[in-house]
Amino acid sequence: MNLRRVSADDCVTVGQALLHAYGADDGEALVVATSLVDADLAGVASHGIGLLPMYLDRIRLGSVRVGAGNPVIASKRGATVVIDAEHRLGQPVADFAMNEAIEKANEFGVGVVAVRHAFHFGAATRYVNQATAHGCIGIAMCNTRPLMPAPGGAERLVGNNPIAVAVPANEEIPVVLDLALSEAAMGKIRRARELGESIPPNWATDSLGLVTTDPSAAIEGMLLPIGNHKGFGLAFMIDLLVGGLSEGAWGDRVRPLYSELDTPYDCSQLFVAIDVDFFTSLSRFEATVDEATDRIRRSRPVDSSARVMTPGQPEWERREDSPDSIMIPSSVIGDLSARAKDQGIAVPPSLQHSPSNNN
Repeated sequence: MNLRRVSADDCVTVGQALLHAYGADDGEALVVATSLVDADLAGVASHGIGLLPMYLDRIRLGSVRVGAGNPVIASKRGATVVIDAEHRLGQPVADFAMNEAIEKANEFGVGVVAVRHAFHFGAATRYVNQATAHGCIGIAMCNTRPLMPAPGGAERLVGNNPIAVAVPANEEIPVVLDLALSEAAMGKIRRARELGESIPPNWATDSLGLVTTDPSAAIEGMLLPIGNHKGFGLAFMIDLLVGGLSEGAWGDRVRPLYSELDTPYDCSQLFVAIDVDFFTSLSRFEATVDEATDRIRRSRPVDSSARVMTPGQPEWERREDSPDSIMIPSSVIGDLSARAKDQGIAVPPSLQHSPSNNN
């Protein structure tokens, strides 16, 4: 499948206009479109603008609410908040939740916000970076529908539940760990199928539990946890934390994201902010982070062609290398262009569906 380089700004503009045409208000439409394109700019295409058609279909079919304002705060007690997202678009709810966590952290030293009845929130890096911008350590996690077996098992039991952690630093390069707990996210496998590529043998099994390199078989099968029992165990704990603390969905109560589009996804999420100044001075903490990251980046590589980088550095460098454009499949361009024309939205030149523009 062909990839094309297109304007990031054009994607945000068309994405926002499409979401607005489907009923989202201007603010939430801009947040979602910007979040998706930011993921593409960082090279995380599995969480990029290619998700927008699925979002729009879910809005059309009623499984995602739009234009509903701020989410409902179900409870507030001390440093904790529980939010009922009521199946609203994920990114605006997650922004709101992390802001609540930061406010609580500024008051109590730590803020913990659990969210139930939530929708896909894109790349978790967005939310932990919000915390570091306010002098806080940020943690975000979420559950997904079961996709991974327990070690030795042949049944989907837990999702490839993502967790992200970011710490404040003085240096320009952010220090962010953002990972799913399978060897690869399902979005990466779907993208491999779109591109007609095979997948590594340690990513997934087929429906019988046998290792496969065929992305189509993997989609029907199971993802393999990173680090075997270690990845499974951490994914299981995340499922319990986000579902249990929010009184939300866990296990197979979380529904498929890419199918059953008329049924709410119904995931659960958890956001934590830790105000560094309650423990030590922010400047001292940032100096420690800078010293530690510098030590890693200056460490000896295995050979002259290798580079040693810190968590979050590859994504930051991708953005720096190409800050204004992203690579997306022609099929996504065609889908977005067709939807825009149906809604009377002007399609910018970079998103005109023309095979001759393939890069």
